[in-house]
Amino acid sequence: MAAEPPPAEARRRETGFLRVVLAVFWSFFGVRKRGHLAEDAASIKPQHFIVAGVLGAALFVLALIVIVRIVIANAT
Repeated sequence: MAAEPPPAEARRRETGFLRVVLAVFWSFFGVRKRGHLAEDAASIKPQHFIVAGVLGAALFVLALIVIVRIVIANAT
């Protein structure tokens, strides 16, 4: 008797924080494969994508601000 795959809700609960962060990270660069995108869409809750995306964007903006301040401080 073959084991049935777990339902979608059970797979969603198993998705870890690192997988969500990596999915958003690779999506920022636009290099996600269609198959991986489909797997992530089936296993990660939309709320997790939103939170990780907002946090990723905030970190990106903060990194840019720090880089600009360092460049300006060294230029004068």
